[in-house]
Amino acid sequence: MRTDEFWQLIDSARAGGGGEPAAVAARAVALLAERDPEEIVGYAHHQQRVLAASYKVDLWGAAYLINGGASDDGFEYFRGWLMTQGRAVFARAVTEPDSLAELPQVRAAALSGEEFECEAMLAVPWEAYRKATAADLPADRDPVRAPDLNDFWDFDDEDEARRHLPKLAALFVEPPEE
Repeated sequence: MRTDEFWQLIDSARAGGGGEPAAVAARAVALLAERDPEEIVGYAHHQQRVLAASYKVDLWGAAYLINGGASDDGFEYFRGWLMTQGRAVFARAVTEPDSLAELPQVRAAALSGEEFECEAMLAVPWEAYRKATAADLPADRDPVRAPDLNDFWDFDDEDEARRHLPKLAALFVEPPEE
């Protein structure tokens, strides 16, 4: 599966999923399950590549600020949510994590404390394959390696947060008054 096909499927799921991340994931499962098993495997491999490309320190810092913390799993689930936002938002967040401060729902979360995660989006290829074939998704014969995170900064350090992610820090380090 090519990049455009991957994101087109997610866009279709977004259009029919009502915008809620869990609904987008459920719709993605339904749409993907209608495809040939080889395409589902291709989607799974492409999803792994997308997740590896987004495995970046500053994006993890953004997830940490927005969600009030982010473990390894929390960062995975945050990127699942980010996938449900579509290709343009995802791509911009990977290259410029501070751009997430421009999203209305992220701005609102500074006041509400809402967290953004979608574990179900990460399970889409496995659920779709099981639905389509009644079997488990085969193991990836060519696994994608996540890059090494060797430039970590202290996400709890307010000065570091302001230095790395000034827009998000303005929202979450010192949240605006209601």
